[in-house]
Amino acid sequence: MSIGPWQIILILVIVLIIFGAGKLPRVAGDLAKGIKNFKKGMADEDEPKAADAAPEALESAKSDAAEKKDKAAQG
Repeated sequence: MSIGPWQIILILVIVLIIFGAGKLPRVAGDLAKGIKNFKKGMADEDEPKAADAAPEALESAKSDAAEKKDKAAQG
């Protein structure tokens, strides 16, 4: 059992009646943002190791800067 063109037209008419013509662009934009955020969240789950490596690199950069300041203060 598949959805035919008449069923799609009926669904669109019901949506138009519920939301009205003025709110449809906003509803569509919100739906698009939701889908984009969902895809971004799924992509973030695939790369957790890259997020874990970033704090280590930041920490080593901080320690390097601290060492340079100590050497400059001594010399």
